[in-house]
Amino acid sequence: MPVLSPALPAIMGLLDVAGIAVFALSGAALGARLRLTFVTLAFFALVTGVGGRSVRDLLIGAPVFWVREPWVAPVCLGAALLAWFTPHRWWEGRLFEWADAAGLSAYSVLGTVKALDYGVPPVTAALMGIITGCVGGIIRDVLAGQPSILLRPELYVTASALAAGLVVAGTFAGLPDALVWIIAASAGFALRGAAIHWAIALPVYKSAKPK
Repeated sequence: MPVLSPALPAIMGLLDVAGIAVFALSGAALGARLRLTFVTLAFFALVTGVGGRSVRDLLIGAPVFWVREPWVAPVCLGAALLAWFTPHRWWEGRLFEWADAAGLSAYSVLGTVKALDYGVPPVTAALMGIITGCVGGIIRDVLAGQPSILLRPELYVTASALAAGLVVAGTFAGLPDALVWIIAASAGFALRGAAIHWAIALPVYKSAKPK
């Protein structure tokens, strides 16, 4: 049985709610931009808000978190209602990207911490953190027929990987949990923020030119 850190709920609880709300809103906002029905907006909100963490829970053998947490589905539904009754231009542009960056970094840390608490090996635990941070958005994009973040060179998955990797490194270095989580989340957020501000992207593959 996993031994969960007693400090986890106190330190990460607020980030948990905020991350779900931001990701759910991103799903609902995409549905609004595509002029879909409210049912679709609500579905996009739920899938985006809980998708990554649900996949992680299934992979590590944990109870799927949102089935047991009574507040998660209402938060996602609230995000859908907010997107439905407000102009979609409110949820476009840099401000929303920065909010999404905060959610990405928090989710990546949360996912890695939970995987480690369930006895998952270090590298695999970091991958669980990346899945937690990114898979919800990937599912949303696939369902909406939009280019997935995996197919774009911008630093998104890389920022998630940085946060997750720092959690693993700091944990096995014996550093205090709270310090590790704060540093990891801040680093992931900073990298994603730099990518947003300066349009930093990974190099793309280029085949050799024919002779």
